[in-house]
Amino acid sequence: MASLMAIRRATSSSSSSFKVTSLHSPASIFNRTTLKSFSTSTAPNPNQWNQPLNQWDNQNQTYPRHQTPQNYPPNVPQQGFYPEIPNQRPNFHQQNQYPNPNYRPNNPQNEQSFNQNYRQNPNQRQNYPPQASIQRQNFPPQQQQHTPNYSPQNPNPSVKKVDLLSVCKEGKLKEAMELLGQGEVADAECFGYLFGLCGKFKKLEDAKKVHDYFLRSSYRGDIQLNHKVIDMYSKCGSMVDARRVFDHMSERNMESWHCIINGYAANGLGDDGLEMYEQMRTVGLVPNEETFLAVLDSCAGADAIEEAFLHFEEMQKEYGIEPKIEHYLGLIGVFGKPGHLAEALEYVEKLPFEPTAEIWEAVMNYARIHGDVDLEDRAEEILIGFDSSKADPKKIPTPLPKKFTVISMLEGKNRVGEFRNPTLYKDEEKFRAANKEQSYVPDTRYVLHDIDQEAKEQALLYHSERLAIAYGLISTPARTPLRIIKNLRVCGDCHNAIKIMSRIVGRELIVRDNKRFHHFKDGKCSCGDYW
Repeated sequence: MASLMAIRRATSSSSSSFKVTSLHSPASIFNRTTLKSFSTSTAPNPNQWNQPLNQWDNQNQTYPRHQTPQNYPPNVPQQGFYPEIPNQRPNFHQQNQYPNPNYRPNNPQNEQSFNQNYRQNPNQRQNYPPQASIQRQNFPPQQQQHTPNYSPQNPNPSVKKVDLLSVCKEGKLKEAMELLGQGEVADAECFGYLFGLCGKFKKLEDAKKVHDYFLRSSYRGDIQLNHKVIDMYSKCGSMVDARRVFDHMSERNMESWHCIINGYAANGLGDDGLEMYEQMRTVGLVPNEETFLAVLDSCAGADAIEEAFLHFEEMQKEYGIEPKIEHYLGLIGVFGKPGHLAEALEYVEKLPFEPTAEIWEAVMNYARIHGDVDLEDRAEEILIGFDSSKADPKKIPTPLPKKFTVISMLEGKNRVGEFRNPTLYKDEEKFRAANKEQSYVPDTRYVLHDIDQEAKEQALLYHSERLAIAYGLISTPARTPLRIIKNLRVCGDCHNAIKIMSRIVGRELIVRDNKRFHHFKDGKCSCGDYW
């Protein structure tokens, strides 16, 4: 404090006296040479105290406020308020403007002068008993002790931190997603494993989350990782996202075009794949062997037999590429996937070389898919002649119907609903009436039970994929695509029915069975009725 004054008043029977004691302060509002002690026999004049008492701040009951000097530099802290030494508490009594009356210097010469001044003015410290000077030690700032294996992601040091890369290598997609949500940072190798896992398990929602983490990383411009992103979306059945990634790539090479063309072919969108091939030629890229394999696969998905043979001849004459066994298998697939088995067998017999085991195995698979038992048995006998290990010892000539627990799952709203029980839904009755108007005729060949015709038609209505679609239509917003996952191959009757459903409701129905993706839209399927 700048000044301090104590006023005592003593009353008696005959007189009153005042005793005023002032500190030895240069900033005192009184003259220290005259204010030592005095007494009066009579009451003091009130006007005598008006002027000094008015200098007090009566509102806040504090000491007079000092004005800032004119030459005081702005925005500069006062001396002593911010200590020069860090972690040291400010001592206001050590400043010039607030001298400490109890200060005793350590220098002997200053000590002697201090004692002499004290003897000359004995009343200077009469109201203040001597106090021991407290010297504060400047302790160094305490450093934070870091515990080994401590990190914000692993607050408990006793628990061993889980490595994200090891989790990805073990194929634990769920645990890897949890670690990413907790703040773990993935590197390029981790992203490669994550893209493969999402494509393997067909987890579209997880694929989009991983892609978001990838876009926020420093590896988003890596061309090889972008190829894996396209392949991931292709395996998840979302070619819209795959095409978006392809269009936003700053650099593209031949492998980039192969990824997008193969993605369209794998999802049964052969026409789009052939369109991308034409765009690739427009930009000046020269196709190679892998390019024509993707083109032939796209022709098989689009049922473009003539165009496939044109590209096959173009490969030999214009680009001078000798066809390999893979290219001949692609041409057989152009016949076999749409179901032209007789043409496929005729082409096999006209091959310029002796058909190999791979050729007859492909013919056997196509015959098995389309139900040609005779061609299947013939191709299998020839295949066993090439390789006896291809024989199936568990094969039964007339296989008995197996009992499976058919599961169809509806993806959406971050949940998966399973449909197991053949419970009748009212929406199925509506679809049944609408389907009849759309010339739907139940195909009872897919009902293997020995029951009458009406019961077979009724049994077809309770297939799990139909129940999943009915539930999805009443529980999801309009015009949004539905994703159905089935653990068995979809039957032909349901395939025809879902095509009609997509035309009635005007929505895209994406069905994934144990063979492939089926994109139903406007009454058509991307597989071209081949699966």
